Amino acid sequence: MKNIVILISGSGSNMAAIVRTAQQERWQETLGARVAAVVSNKAQAGGLQFAQEQGIATAVVDHKAYDSRESFDAALMQCIDAHAPSLVVLAGFMRILTPGFVAHYSGRLINIHPSLLPAFAGLHTHQRAIDAGCRFAGCSVHQVTADLDAGPILEQGLVPVLPGDTAELLAARVLVQEHQIYPKAVRALLQLR
Repeated sequence: MKNIVILISGSGSNMAAIVRTAQQERWQETLGARVAAVVSNKAQAGGLQFAQEQGIATAVVDHKAYDSRESFDAALMQCIDAHAPSLVVLAGFMRILTPGFVAHYSGRLINIHPSLLPAFAGLHTHQRAIDAGCRFAGCSVHQVTADLDAGPILEQGLVPVLPGDTAELLAARVLVQEHQIYPKAVRALLQLR
């Protein structure tokens, strides 16, 4: 079985989109794959309840309980590795990971970013796209490397920037695309494994 471990920090809407797609497309039967666990760095992350309701194992590794990024990442790796992951999926996991963590999951670690990378890596992507006068914005699924938001792009979704858009309005349209392209990218990677 190809195990997927999804990391979240909040509501986990992208995680939920992946879980629902896995159920609808019967990934367990068709791809020999399943979402084995959802792990959060925040005990109050809303996505944990959704995962539990789906019968998925959950865990919390609170970053505030560790005195360094390295010690947190070591504990997080131990938690993830207990599920023998074929793929580790960052879905709104709001922590910058150490190079050691990234190297440990090299080729198995993916993220979604709310811009058309390589444009607007980092934070405040929607406002930056509006301020730059972009006609289009979107989202990108990419492999995670030691450089922030710089890994190979696996999938992208495009949305128009409309007259009068605010960062919030644009973010809502981009999120719809995220929920479509992230499961698609995960499926494509599983088919290669």
